[in-house]
Amino acid sequence: MTSRSQSLRKISGPAARVCLLVYVVMVVASFVADFPYWWTWIPLGLWVLIGFGVNRRTARADEGPVTGSAAEAVEIAVPVTGRWKALNSPADKVPSHGTRAYGQAYAIDIAAEPDGVARPGFGWWPLARRSEAFPAFGAELLAVADATVVRAEDGQRDHLSRTSWLALLYFFVVEAIVRSLGGARRVIGNHVILDLGEGTYALYAHVQRGSLTVRPGDRVRTGQTLGRCGNSGNSTEPHVHFQLMDAADPDSANGTPFTWRGIGVPRNGETFEAAGTPAAAPGA
Repeated sequence: MTSRSQSLRKISGPAARVCLLVYVVMVVASFVADFPYWWTWIPLGLWVLIGFGVNRRTARADEGPVTGSAAEAVEIAVPVTGRWKALNSPADKVPSHGTRAYGQAYAIDIAAEPDGVARPGFGWWPLARRSEAFPAFGAELLAVADATVVRAEDGQRDHLSRTSWLALLYFFVVEAIVRSLGGARRVIGNHVILDLGEGTYALYAHVQRGSLTVRPGDRVRTGQTLGRCGNSGNSTEPHVHFQLMDAADPDSANGTPFTWRGIGVPRNGETFEAAGTPAAAPGA
């Protein structure tokens, strides 16, 4: 997600999931039956309290020294070309998205801001914009290393932007909660995961529907096009969410620090120009 609206922290455990499920059921009941709407805030409040306790425990671990210094970071190629702006960067804080869930400790969001092309702003109107209004939508996603594809999914739709106050309220109160019930797959949306070897995996989230050019088992080369940037999953606008992990399954993975060759790790708000790495010819 972008800096305007970070991903909701994952709240694990059966009790939290039951609270969320009861909340959804009670909201539906308030519309179809004579049921006091304010009662729906009871399970939601319990969910928040449970989440507070979980995140407090997580925060204690996060308060220690930041692991993953530049010397320990995995050096890889840049996953895009052109001019981009960093958002939610691990160069500013770890975990970068406020949570270590889904292997996001060192994740970064980047939004395209090419010269001469304005990226739509945030405000009251319009309530939402089509994905095509954002320069990141449709941008090529490139393999950051020679790797093997272990996961590839692009069947979820690209939704409208959540770049107005009312749309953002809808996102937090309804959409993000429902998606969190669906687990990692619904949060990260369409995605591709690469096995870079030596226990390192690269995840590209919010991929454009129907854009993937690879499938599980394919061998890819550095700089090869994998698919295109989209706006699926927990995303407020088309952007690239990229991260390295120590496992192929985001539900159990820990984040791995990285550095982009020739760029490093851009800080929040920093723009950078990526030339990309030409893909090697097949068989080279």
